[in-house]
Amino acid sequence: MGTIQIKNLSFRYDDMVNNIFNQFSLNIDESWKLGLIGRNGRGKTTFLNLLLGKYHYYGKIQSNLHFNYFPQRVSNPTKSVVDVLMDVLGLNNSEVWKIQLEMDRLGLADNLLTRTFSTLSPGEQTKVLLATLFADKETFQLIDEPTNHLDITGRQVVANYLKSKRGFIVVSHDHHFIDQIIDHVLSIDRAKIQLFNGNYDTWQREFDRENQTEKNKNTHLQNEIKRLSTTANQAKHWADNAEKKKSKKAYRGQSNVNLDKGFLSHKAAKVMKRSKSTLQRMEATIDEKKLLLKNIDDVSPLTLNYKQSYQHHVLILNDFQVQRNQTILNEPITFDLTKGQRLVLEGPNGLGKTTLIKAILGEKQLIARGSLSFSKEIKVSYLTQEFENISGLLEAYAMQYNVELPMFLNMLRKLGFERSTFTEDLSELSMGQKRKISLARSLCEPANFYIWDEPLNYLDVITRQQIQALILRVQPTMLLIDHDRDFVKTIATEPPIELKKYHLSDM
Repeated sequence: MGTIQIKNLSFRYDDMVNNIFNQFSLNIDESWKLGLIGRNGRGKTTFLNLLLGKYHYYGKIQSNLHFNYFPQRVSNPTKSVVDVLMDVLGLNNSEVWKIQLEMDRLGLADNLLTRTFSTLSPGEQTKVLLATLFADKETFQLIDEPTNHLDITGRQVVANYLKSKRGFIVVSHDHHFIDQIIDHVLSIDRAKIQLFNGNYDTWQREFDRENQTEKNKNTHLQNEIKRLSTTANQAKHWADNAEKKKSKKAYRGQSNVNLDKGFLSHKAAKVMKRSKSTLQRMEATIDEKKLLLKNIDDVSPLTLNYKQSYQHHVLILNDFQVQRNQTILNEPITFDLTKGQRLVLEGPNGLGKTTLIKAILGEKQLIARGSLSFSKEIKVSYLTQEFENISGLLEAYAMQYNVELPMFLNMLRKLGFERSTFTEDLSELSMGQKRKISLARSLCEPANFYIWDEPLNYLDVITRQQIQALILRVQPTMLLIDHDRDFVKTIATEPPIELKKYHLSDM
């Protein structure tokens, strides 16, 4: 029986003040289907990398299992897909059939193997790397965000595959996906790490219950602190007044009576000493109660710099088709997006959804046929899929996009960023944190039309809830691509627009 034994694990990155893991112990059985859940930047991917032996740590990690990590690193994306996959799996050309078998399960055509890896859509890249994961039958799999960029069909294929597996560790924030496949949850949050026997819903119920309990305790403590602080301020005021009362003072109705200055000074000193002693005791009590406050994951409402347009018709497409490398990708689509509507583009990976958005935003060479009407008066905020390579400091990033820095930093705090990360190079952040950087930028930009391409990729469940609540509250005009069925059903104002593959016979 395979196990992973973790004892007194402590780890932090060199530029961090606090440990991500501090004296953490856990035994994991190879039969567990373990889901890692927690906010972005709390250490989920770091935990997988520690199991892989990539970082120096304190404590012990012992296992008799052989690990395989997804997504695998592609060192040379200019190679053909077949060469990339052979490199990842360490196979030779006579064993290509093993990959083809898994590609077929994922709905990928064999002719994809001859294409250059970098020319595939993000969803297609995810699928071909998943094919190598499926083909590996020997290792214990560490699976990091497998549903990012995947269409609905692809997500279900991955879920069905993992249902048939004996055990694994998976990081995912897709509620519908992960609830089908796990039987244990490891929750990594700001205050503690907890193990639950159950699925996502088990964790969610416990998370909500604990958070509400801690919020109630915090509210009581904060009221106590407020009351004590008011009393302490009064004590300080009395002490200050006592020190001043060294001058002559008249009794009521006897304005000319002279009092003994020595007596007054002695009395004032006693009052002042008593007041200061009371003040010190109160301040000590306040400090003690502040230590009892729990550092819980509070969910702050997000804001949107939305400027409603005077234009009723925001975007009109008539028989619109896009192309890649002179190949038409989709059947003609037609729609009229008006102010206040939120339209969602759906369809399998590789059909040109992102290409269509780029064509709308001005890349005219991508337009194959049809017409486009888009007012120049419309101010667009575009949230792209391409954020992995951001680098530099937050100040420079905000300046690049003409976003006010205080507003930008405040938005990141609402999205769960710790203040300590504000000085880090953006290239060192997790994928989820990088996604939040680009999301915060879009939320801060003044705009009256939002085009978001898979906004939920890499984002934790709390942030997903924040975004959904924001959209329902503000009701902005939007065009989106996303494959999270619950999110789409909740925020879309119209039925999704499905892109279908173009065939020459359609001419």
